[in-house]
Amino acid sequence: MIQYSDAAAAAAFRRLVAHLQHRTDAQNVDLMGLAGFCRNCLGDWLAEASGGALDRDQGREAVYGMPYAQWKAAHQQPATAEQLARMEQSIARNREQGEQG
Repeated sequence: MIQYSDAAAAAAFRRLVAHLQHRTDAQNVDLMGLAGFCRNCLGDWLAEASGGALDRDQGREAVYGMPYAQWKAAHQQPATAEQLARMEQSIARNREQGEQG
């Protein structure tokens, strides 16, 4: 396994967050369907990794760049049946490996 520094991981994380904040057209349901995680997951992981410094809502706000409810009202589109089906399949795949998405 290739080793990398915490600084490199942090820089990559910040770039990913900035990219997701810019690409509001990338819907969470699509991210879940394709990759098995979304902005909410990323925010939750950030909160967990903070050792209690951030709660779940604060982790999500850090990822969204605003409170989740505000982002949802401004950018979230209604999900189609196909998007929801892909997301459910992806979540099931995460469960197979013990991941929570």
